[in-house]
Amino acid sequence: MKVVIIGGVAGGATAAARIRRLDEQAEIIVFERSGFISYANCGLPYYIGGTIEDEGDLTLQTPESFWSRFKVKMNVHHEVTAIHPENKTVTVKNLENGMVFTENYDKLLLSPGAKPIKPNFDGADSDKIFTLRTVEDTLKIKKYIDENHPKSAVVVGGGFIGIEATENLRDLGMDVTLVEAAEQLMAPFDSDMASFIHAQVRKNGVTLMLSHFVEGFKDTDCGIDVKLKNAPIVHTDMVIMAIGVSPETTIAKAAGLETGIKDSIVVNDKMETSVSDIYAAGDAVQIKNFVTDMDSLLSLAGPANKQGRIAADNICGGNSHYTGGQGSSVIKIFDMTGAATGINERTAKSLGIDADKVILSPMSHAGYYPGGELMTMKVLFEKESYRILGAQIVGFEGVDKRIDVLATAIRAGMKAYELTELDLAYAPPYSSAKDPVNMAGYIIENIKDGIVKQWYYEDYETLPCDGSVTRLDTRTAMEYNMGHADGFINIPVDDLRNCIDELDKSKPVYVMCQSGLRSYIASRILMGNGFDVYNFAGGFRYYDAVHNDKALNKKSTPCGMDE
Repeated sequence: MKVVIIGGVAGGATAAARIRRLDEQAEIIVFERSGFISYANCGLPYYIGGTIEDEGDLTLQTPESFWSRFKVKMNVHHEVTAIHPENKTVTVKNLENGMVFTENYDKLLLSPGAKPIKPNFDGADSDKIFTLRTVEDTLKIKKYIDENHPKSAVVVGGGFIGIEATENLRDLGMDVTLVEAAEQLMAPFDSDMASFIHAQVRKNGVTLMLSHFVEGFKDTDCGIDVKLKNAPIVHTDMVIMAIGVSPETTIAKAAGLETGIKDSIVVNDKMETSVSDIYAAGDAVQIKNFVTDMDSLLSLAGPANKQGRIAADNICGGNSHYTGGQGSSVIKIFDMTGAATGINERTAKSLGIDADKVILSPMSHAGYYPGGELMTMKVLFEKESYRILGAQIVGFEGVDKRIDVLATAIRAGMKAYELTELDLAYAPPYSSAKDPVNMAGYIIENIKDGIVKQWYYEDYETLPCDGSVTRLDTRTAMEYNMGHADGFINIPVDDLRNCIDELDKSKPVYVMCQSGLRSYIASRILMGNGFDVYNFAGGFRYYDAVHNDKALNKKSTPCGMDE
């Protein structure tokens, strides 16, 4: 059997190694357009910033090492320009000498990946504008920085690459402006959770420009001007474009393969395309979302590796199936960590899913053990079925552990209230006896059993101001005096029983505390005394972060734009 693979990195290189492990006699040939066949995409920004010092650490395998271990012919600087399914051949161009030749195959795997989106703005061809997708891109940026010593940079795009590039340029001492057309950074997060990310970015000296649209560029004698819609020009020394990627499927389309979202390659769960004996994997393929079962795109290394392995299994006569992706991801934002899995609340609403949520602020480990850090967790679930839809966490320590537990719970089909049953490792330096994931389950269980009713940040503006409801802050007087939501009276939870006669039992009570725990206790006291009570999801800490972020974003919204 002769297998030709177009593209290396996560999908192609993984498939090549797997095929060899399954079939020692197969002839395996890989054509990679760049000069690197297996490298750490996710590590590229950290080489620019100097965290990763050795360029060689970015390269996981070389053509020589791949041949030595797997007997796979890795051809770098070779571009496949056409696929001919009718006679099972591909046309290949050697980019080093221009030679064009034909290669036949028995099985073909496409792993072309995705290309950075670079709109056709005026001045976009400037040599001061960069994208960051390949090792070559990284080396080009590093060379420019080393030779020109830029003092400032504009990063366009607030996704994974944009934020990581921003952090690493700041680590080099540059003044960085981060421009994002949307109202928030990091699309996998809901706007409330993104508030914490915005605060962290601003805290580290980055000028954050949300809801700003780039319209063009212009080279100057001392840098480059970034033209923005309804906003002043930003002058800078260099620009990194990180506004997303699109599937690289030109030759697949030309060969007649069925395409889907953004011209991605349509595959079945065995990674087979619409054409016999042609498979595809990685960023270029359309997959099923595990939570919604809808067609989607997912540009992440983990799914690409899995897909490459599954394609390899089936190429070798196996029967492996890809059951879909749920977008589990994690990102370092200076010294903060953000992580998400499944779908967010915004997506659930757009799909008409009747969802509920819990928001909590647990410590990363036992509070009495030094060094614990608060995290903010948001767990989304379907109201009637209690199916877990997704989760988002921002914090400092232990975020990755909890998101992985929740991602596993989604994959296992657990009910949200069953999170209480997870038997998770505990020792004071690592967790609490009630792990944050368990705590989320306990809150959801209380909702299911009618022990607590919640109200949310988005309800605040619609709370009646005519005195028909009671707004109650149950923190200490000192906490209350340091800041509180408008219209809330203060009765500390430990004084509530003695002051309960001061409250009107005929009025619904909306309760808040710092994290949601004391207000929950207050809710139970009040409910036990005949009150209709609603506990605020997230607590004042969460309220304050979201409220302040909205105020800052509104203040910086360009004139003439909808706020």
